Amino acid sequence: MPPSTPVPVFDGHNDTLLRLHAAKVAEPERLFLDGTRKGHIDLPRARQGGFAGGFFAVFPPPLGPIDFSSPAPPPGSDERLPPDLAQADAAAATFAMASILFRLERASDGALTVCRSAADIRSAMDRGSIAALFHIEGAEAIGPDLALLDVLHAAGLRSLGPVWSRRNVFGEGVPFRFPSTPDTGPGLTDAGKALVRACNRLKILVDLSHLNEKGFRDVAAITDAPLVATHSNVHALCPSARNLTEWQLSAIRESRGMVGLNFATGFLRSDGRMGGDTALDVMIAHLDALVEALGEDGVGFGSDFDGAPVPAAIRDVAGLPRLIEAMEAHGFGRELIEKIAWRNWVGLLERTIG
Repeated sequence: MPPSTPVPVFDGHNDTLLRLHAAKVAEPERLFLDGTRKGHIDLPRARQGGFAGGFFAVFPPPLGPIDFSSPAPPPGSDERLPPDLAQADAAAATFAMASILFRLERASDGALTVCRSAADIRSAMDRGSIAALFHIEGAEAIGPDLALLDVLHAAGLRSLGPVWSRRNVFGEGVPFRFPSTPDTGPGLTDAGKALVRACNRLKILVDLSHLNEKGFRDVAAITDAPLVATHSNVHALCPSARNLTEWQLSAIRESRGMVGLNFATGFLRSDGRMGGDTALDVMIAHLDALVEALGEDGVGFGSDFDGAPVPAAIRDVAGLPRLIEAMEAHGFGRELIEKIAWRNWVGLLERTIG
């Protein structure tokens, strides 16, 4: 696997649209297309690292800053959760970031394609165009009547996380607690259950990564689609509330679902610390555990690029070949590496969005 021909990577989660939105410039698409060396993903570095595409998240941010630099308080402490977000505020941010995604496509001269099916993704990858899947992380913009869900689906929405790590009208997000299980609150509301059923009808993937345990159980009882956590890790190796327990991994495997390895160091390390000195071996250990729990067809990447600190050995999207090299050195064969890097995600999307 020479560096000149990196293995293509289709990734389960990035927050690049949030970073572009937060830049508050007239043409945020130019920051991505021309490259800035800030953040984790832009077009020049994506080409350098073999980034073939992925889930581009639209995330309505909190109205105040959140510090991810250290572990959150343990259970029982006076944890300050992100505040509820009003639908109007969430809708304004959601539409602004969705607009950036479509402006990126128009301005890219074919370098980025918004994809609405697995066939679209394969076609974009064959052309060397970044295959972008429109994903929403936290559905606050969609009211309980679900009217906007149809509009967003028509615009290209194909994946949705009902909650981020805060409560909304659909359910409870799992807080950033360490150490903690994901059993942190009640399950889906009636509106949340209706949202899952509507996503099933429209063939919108339901992402479980930020949902608490009871909400996860509710989705598993309702959905007729594979269970998917786009950017989560193994709770047995890092006991963060954001990571997946043994029974959750078992339920995902039984459904023929998938988990994307989250590169965020606080969800990788056994001490829960957000530290750039996290070794690639720690990521490999999570990959080993995920493959053992889910099988070779149930594991991918879910980097959380532009949304969290990642190991310094990777640094940004251009560093993806270093992770691939570590996997090869560990003994992962070419077939398994390609499955994890991109084939499993495309296969999963064939079974969910069509």
